[in-house]
Order: sequence, then structure tokens, then C-alpha cells
Amino acid sequence: MSHAHLDHDDHDHDDQGEYHGHGGHDHAPADFGRAFAIGAALNIALVVAQVIFGVVANSVALIADAGHNLGDVLGLLLAWGAHGMSRWQPTKRYTYGFQSASILVALFNGIVLMVATGAIAWEALRRLADTGEVAGVTVMIVAGIGIVVNGVSAWLLMAGRKGDLNVRGAFLHLLGDAAISFGVVVAGAVIHVTGWNWLDPLASLVISVLIVWGTWGLLRESIMMSLAAVPQGIDRSHVESYLHGLPGVSEVHDLHIWAMSTTETALTAHLVRPGAGLDDRLLHEICQELEHRFKISHATLQIEAGDTEQICRLAPDHVI
Repeated sequence: MSHAHLDHDDHDHDDQGEYHGHGGHDHAPADFGRAFAIGAALNIALVVAQVIFGVVANSVALIADAGHNLGDVLGLLLAWGAHGMSRWQPTKRYTYGFQSASILVALFNGIVLMVATGAIAWEALRRLADTGEVAGVTVMIVAGIGIVVNGVSAWLLMAGRKGDLNVRGAFLHLLGDAAISFGVVVAGAVIHVTGWNWLDPLASLVISVLIVWGTWGLLRESIMMSLAAVPQGIDRSHVESYLHGLPGVSEVHDLHIWAMSTTETALTAHLVRPGAGLDDRLLHEICQELEHRFKISHATLQIEAGDTEQICRLAPDHVI
């Protein structure tokens, strides 16, 4: 259920009101932490096995897959930690709480994956110039275990994928990892049958390209979020048009829309309603409609009378 409170601004605008609306949220299932813990533990064991047998089998493809799975472990652990931090209560210094930790986690995870992928691609290029004997059967077996581990990890998160974007992201990522491990199995089988050892570093280069392809969107969006950009999927002009079309509203200014976390969006705006006064019911309905239409769950609206003698200093678009 939505809840709201009405404050009066006694500073810059004595006769104006501020309304803060905060909608309900979908939370991950109760076993969210357990699912992430089991998934992380399975992937840590897989990473260790892939690195060991990658060295033994002289397979850079297995090592590349290990690097990818290590990114998954890091992502799972950080997402788990960010989920816990998001439940911490706001403090006098951190007045919005710690929900934005999920944005920092996404940014850090994207950077780490890019760096690790660059190192793997460099090693693969070096191996292409001097390919040694690759144990195809070992590659097939270990990569096959990777399919099972990633499949089980994805299954553990399946229940929460519809209610939480972070869970859905992890779920899809794990499914993608299972597909990559399948590709490594195929490469190992071909190497075993044909003796084409160069397929191993070539497969690792393909994996590297897929990692960069999948990570670039995460990195770009997390950078945008960290810069308080309007989240993807929300058209600012549509939001402004909706607010401007409200009863008695003659002007909308100081409109800001940004991500408080990877799952929650906030909005602040000044609405000029000459002679209309305060209307708590209307403000409550606006916040409900913002959440319904635009998925904006934390809205703060300031009502102004439009007094020409006390013009809001934030009215010009170029003023922040």
C-alpha cells in the first residue's frame, strides 16, 4: 500500500507545500540470500576446478570460462551484499538509505569483467601464435560440469526473477553462462576428434567477445545511473506532459528523474497551480499514477502559487 506525508516548506517558499509519495515495492523471495549463497558457492568451486584443469589440459578456453564464472561469483556476492545494504535504515548522513549501493555494485562488476576479459583475450591471441596440445576430453568434462552448475544456480533464482530486476539479471546471466559452457564442450569434442588445437584459443576469443557484448550494456547503464541520468525506459517528456496536464497546473519546472537504485526510481518537481491551494488527495493520486504509468515509486512534489513577486529561483531550465 502506498503511503505519503505532507510537509510545509518554511524556507524559500513560506506558502508552498511539499508532498512526498513512496509506493510499495516488489521484494525478492524470502530465500533470496540462501539462493545467492548456494549459487556463489557452486560457482566458486567451478572456478577453482576450471582453472586447475584448464592448466592441466592446456586449455585457455576453460580458463576463459573460469574468468567468466569468476565474474558471476563476484556479481552474485556483490548483489547479495547490495541487497542487504538496501534494507539498512536511512541515517542522518545517508538520508536516502543505502539503496544506491546496487548501482555501485553494477558499475564495479562491469569494470572488473572488462579488465578480466582483456587479460583472457590477450592470452588467447598469444596461444593462437603458439598452440600446444589440448586435452579435449578433459575440456569436455569440466565444461559439462559448468553447464550443470550454472543450470542449478539459475534454477535457484528462477522463483524471484519476475519480482526483482537484479534477480532476473542474475538468472539470465547464469543461463548465458550455461550456453557458453556448452560451446566449450563442443570445442573440446571437435579438438578431441580432429586434433585442431587452435580451436581452443579461438573459442576463448569468442567467449571474450560474448562477455564484452553482455557486459557493455551493464557498464553503460550503471555509468548513466551513477550520473543520475533519467533511467532507460522512462521518457522525461511524457512525464512532464502528464504533470503539465494535471488540473490547475500552469507550469512544471525543476523536474528531475533519477535512479535511487537498480530497482527504484525517484522524481522531484515543482508544480505551479495559481490560486488552487493545497490538495492532498490530488497529490496522493499523482504519486499513485506516476508509479502506475512510469514505475516512479518515490515522488516529491512542491506546489507553488506562481506569485510573480516571489519567483522560484529554480524555475529556469538551466538552473540546477
